[in-house]
Amino acid sequence: MDTAHTYFYEPAAGHGLPHSPFNSIIAPRPIGWISSRDQDGQLNLAPYSFFNAFNYSPPIIGFASNGLKDSLSNAEATGEFCWNLADENLFEAMNTTSAGVSADVDEFTLADLTPAPSTIVSVPHVAEAKTVFECRTTQIVPLLTADGAKTVTHVVFGEVVGVHIHQSLLKDGIYQTSEARPMLRGGGPSTYFTIRGENIRDLPRPA
Repeated sequence: MDTAHTYFYEPAAGHGLPHSPFNSIIAPRPIGWISSRDQDGQLNLAPYSFFNAFNYSPPIIGFASNGLKDSLSNAEATGEFCWNLADENLFEAMNTTSAGVSADVDEFTLADLTPAPSTIVSVPHVAEAKTVFECRTTQIVPLLTADGAKTVTHVVFGEVVGVHIHQSLLKDGIYQTSEARPMLRGGGPSTYFTIRGENIRDLPRPA
């Protein structure tokens, strides 16, 4: 790297920029739109931008909760949650569910979304979402610093035990990511991206 034209900072000392570049560098990031409910049946729906897949078989996904959020508490208490695809058509609704409201507020109602019964888990999913993962909580891992100190963040992992895919997203049995138009987090404090077919680059692995 050309050090003469490199901006360097140590995160512990601050980045010195208008907005932290860390989130923007790890981009784009899929949205973990997580539906859950507490033991009393109160529904919750919230987006998490620190989310991804971590295992093939069995399929395991995870999202990071920065603080003790309702999704974390519910996934721990009930052992279940769902991931819902936030696409272009659901972009505004997804953003509405990011509001910092009290635990007794139903974000499905807040965002005018329909809770649909899941097939395996008891937690409802977003009926309007074209792809859904039903999950059972496998681990909740507190994150530590390099010197072993606790952070405020926990990663919630869940095994995917049921998958719903709208038929329009399957072509010859292959899931069409670009047709799903997933919203992806990246850039500045309020920047999102999406995937489009013209940006596809097919690159088979070497033999």
